Amino acid sequence: MLVACSSSAQAPKQMAATDVVAKVGSTAITLGEVDDRALQRSASDFGGARLMQALYLARREALDEIISSRLISDEAKARGTDAAKLIEQEISSKAPTPTENDIEFWYQTNPARVQGATLPQVHDAIKNLLIQQRMAEAHDAFISKLREKVAVSISLEPPRQKVEVAGHPDKGPKDAPIELVEFSDFQCPFCQRANPTVDQVLKTYGDRIHFVYRHFPLAIHPNARPAAEAAACAGAQGRFWPFHDQLFANPAKLADADLKATAVSAGLDASRFNACVDGHQSKREVDKDLSEGSAAGVTGTPAFFINGRSLEGAQPFEAFKRVIDEELAAKKR
Repeated sequence: MLVACSSSAQAPKQMAATDVVAKVGSTAITLGEVDDRALQRSASDFGGARLMQALYLARREALDEIISSRLISDEAKARGTDAAKLIEQEISSKAPTPTENDIEFWYQTNPARVQGATLPQVHDAIKNLLIQQRMAEAHDAFISKLREKVAVSISLEPPRQKVEVAGHPDKGPKDAPIELVEFSDFQCPFCQRANPTVDQVLKTYGDRIHFVYRHFPLAIHPNARPAAEAAACAGAQGRFWPFHDQLFANPAKLADADLKATAVSAGLDASRFNACVDGHQSKREVDKDLSEGSAAGVTGTPAFFINGRSLEGAQPFEAFKRVIDEELAAKKR
C-alpha cells in the first residue's frame, strides 16, 4: 500500500453476489452472504477511508466474522456440543474478569484517554473496555488455533494503490514479493510509535520485503517539513537511513541546529549538508512526496501501502503480519 508510475486508484475486479470470496474447508462463502452483513455498517465506522476502501473494509470484517462463525460451528459439531457451550469453554472462560489493580493500572497509564476524569467516574467504562479486549484476545487466539486445523482461503480482492517507488530511500531487494511503502512525518508521535513496528516487520520478513520511505510532513507539525528536507539532503549523500534513525531516536531535536548536529553524527559532509538545507535544495523532492501521497489518499501519518493495500496509522505488528502473510500466500497460489 508499482514502479515509476503516477499514483492512481486501482479498483478490485468486479464480483457478482454469487462469486465465492472465501472457503472454510470445502464450504464456500459468497459475496452476497458477506454483503448481507457488510452493507449494514455505517461508512463512518471506517474513518476517512475512501468509499472503495471503506467498502472493502466492511466486507472484510463481515467475511472474517462469517469465517469465525463457521469455524466455531464446525468445531462444536466435531466435539458433539453446541456453539454457545464451546464459546464459553474456549473463549469466555479464558478471558478473566479485570481486577481492581488492572483497572487502576489502566487508569494510571492512560491519562490522555480519561481526559482528567477521576477513577470512580470512569471505573465501569475501563472495566468494560478491559473485558472487551480480553474477550477479543481470547476469541482471536481460539480462531487462530481453528485455522491451523482447517484450510481457510480468502479470494476477496482488496483495492490497491499504485505508488511510485523508484528513486526514493529504500531497503531490501527491489524484486521482493512484498512492497511496503510508508508515508511518514518525523514530528508525528504516531510515526515514532510505528517506527519500531516497521523495524520488527523488516527483521521478521527479511529479504521478502522491499521497504520504501516517502515524506509526508503535516502542516500541524512545524518542524516536520524542515526535518523532511534535511533527511532528503542526507539521502543525497547516501546517508538517509542513519539520519532517519537518529531523528526518530531523538524526536525533540528537530530544530535547525539539531538537524545540522545530527548530520555530523550521522557521518555527513557538514558544509555540503548545510548548503543543501539552507538553500532548500530538496524542497521539490518533499513537494513531490506530498503531492503523490495526497493523490494516493494519504490524509494522515503514518500511512502504509503493502503491495498497494492501504494500512493507516500506528498499527500493531499483527496488522502488518496479517496483510503480508495474505499477500505471500496469494503469490503461491
